[in-house]
Amino acid sequence: MDDIVFGLDTFGDVPQDDSGAPVSHARAIRQVVAEAVLADDIGVDVIALGEHHRPEYSVSSPETVLAGIATRTERIRLSSGVTVLSSDDPVRVFQRFATVDALSGGRAEVILGRGSFTESFPLFGYDLSDYDTLFEEKIELFAKLLEEKPVTWSGTMRAPLENTEVFPTTESGRLTTWVGVGGSPQSVIRTARYGLPLMLAVIGGSFERFVPYTDLYRRAAEQFGTTAHPVGMHSPGFVADTDEEAREVFWPGYRLMRDRIGALRGWAPVRREEFEAEIEHGSLYIGSPETVARRIADAVSGLGVGRFDLLYTAGPQPISARLRAVELYGTKVIPMVRDILAG
Repeated sequence: MDDIVFGLDTFGDVPQDDSGAPVSHARAIRQVVAEAVLADDIGVDVIALGEHHRPEYSVSSPETVLAGIATRTERIRLSSGVTVLSSDDPVRVFQRFATVDALSGGRAEVILGRGSFTESFPLFGYDLSDYDTLFEEKIELFAKLLEEKPVTWSGTMRAPLENTEVFPTTESGRLTTWVGVGGSPQSVIRTARYGLPLMLAVIGGSFERFVPYTDLYRRAAEQFGTTAHPVGMHSPGFVADTDEEAREVFWPGYRLMRDRIGALRGWAPVRREEFEAEIEHGSLYIGSPETVARRIADAVSGLGVGRFDLLYTAGPQPISARLRAVELYGTKVIPMVRDILAG
């Protein structure tokens, strides 16, 4: 099972320093870079940065931060998680990630998605009533751009292209591109139709409920005659030296973030009992290295995925605890998961 890929995800949540004071957005971005450098040093395979446009997150331009990380790392893959393609321009997304690919010596990846937040739509002048059309047209164009040949394309949401070349191209001839899916069968089928790898956002409930989606992806790829790549999964979690410490460090920030989002979406305030149940039976991978490794191994084998990314930040956690979580994930959790799967 050495071929399983293990990554770390973050949205650049604005952390607290160890005195309990929130840091600036600028320092939060530098902190993400420091965590990525550490992850590179200890053998984590991928660092993925999500795009958000909210005050509690510092990363609004993942590829810019990834470019900074590229100059300070040697081997770790550099991914978005996700790039909100609906409110961006496919040509510019391709150009920016091809640039990161050049800076990093071929380590760039992009995960395209529609995003779970909608702030980017009014921010960049898009109408939410065009939500589906925007993504459908733009992923169609992006798939053509991945061929790195002159592109002819037309749609309703941007200017057409006529035999247009887009630069820079990649040295490998192909920018690694995934599609992030939160649970829509139509999105799974679309991903298979374009022959792109599927990244499942498993952020609540048991991972078993996503088994039908991995099966659907493989069946759809077979019907379309495209490639069914190894599926990836992304889930939140946190690692500390003990189960109790991990839960106590993670809970305050998780509650703050969950209730802030919930207030916008009409959810009731989260209860500690729900949090504990999600750790025991759902998709919160929180605890000591032994606990987290065992639960990740169960999910990886149960879903049959080839990649697991841990979303290791949630709200204003202390900087020192975040660094320790990265360290434990790379030095203890990943080797333990490999041992369990080799079993």
